[in-house]
Amino acid sequence: MRRPRFVDISIFTLKYIFNWRFWIAEITKKSNTYKKIIDKMLFEDDEIVVIPNTININKKIESSGSEFLPTAIIKEVIRRTDDIVIMNSCLCRSSNGCKDYPQDIGCIFLGPTSKKIPEHIGKKATVEEALAQVDKADAAGLSHIIGRNKIDTVWMNVHPGEGLLTICHCCPCCCLWKVYPNLDKDISGKLEKLDGISVKINEESCRLCKKCLNEICMFQAIDLKDNKITIDYDNCKGCGLCVNTCKFDAITIDYDDKTIDNVINRIDNLFEKEL
Repeated sequence: MRRPRFVDISIFTLKYIFNWRFWIAEITKKSNTYKKIIDKMLFEDDEIVVIPNTININKKIESSGSEFLPTAIIKEVIRRTDDIVIMNSCLCRSSNGCKDYPQDIGCIFLGPTSKKIPEHIGKKATVEEALAQVDKADAAGLSHIIGRNKIDTVWMNVHPGEGLLTICHCCPCCCLWKVYPNLDKDISGKLEKLDGISVKINEESCRLCKKCLNEICMFQAIDLKDNKITIDYDNCKGCGLCVNTCKFDAITIDYDDKTIDNVINRIDNLFEKEL
């Protein structure tokens, strides 16, 4: 079957502009009109909450919008739907020519709108296949972001957006949200740290290996000052990538009781939605 020309053009365009993403993001700070256009086209109604994948819990975390979720919760979400498509490759890593993380580990799309995704982008999958994809991403050192992302409905030309949930497997070098520091705050503010999450540095344990400084932090929250590793807590989103990188347990991440709740109830309507 001949694939839709619209999708071919969208993929080409997205890959072309991917290398210009930081420059495009930077303009949102300089032009209010441009900011409104970009927000309307790509980020409208997005609300993303970052949740560390380093917390090993069986309880569920709730927030509106998109979450950076522990693997156990992602798997529970997957088990709640039969409408699953696994993307053939990661568009971000392939567009960026990533050599550090696998390009063939693509997003997982859930919900009724996923049935409209063209086969050359992704293939229908079983629950077991999707769970295996999550394990594969974990083994590769990737983190997960889950939520409704308008940009996915735009480039794939599938609607309604309310019926599509995206699970991304993100690396620190190619994730689209690396543009966070370059975006105007009206857009970057859609990405928030989960209430109750805290990241701390134990100076006594730190060996100044500086591995956490090698572009691990997507939000430019880690720095070296006066020969000490520091964290800008205003910019830190609690993603936990630095915690995973530190081999000396010098960086830790904690959460309090208000962090734990039920994320499954929040997305029930997604799977129950009729097209």
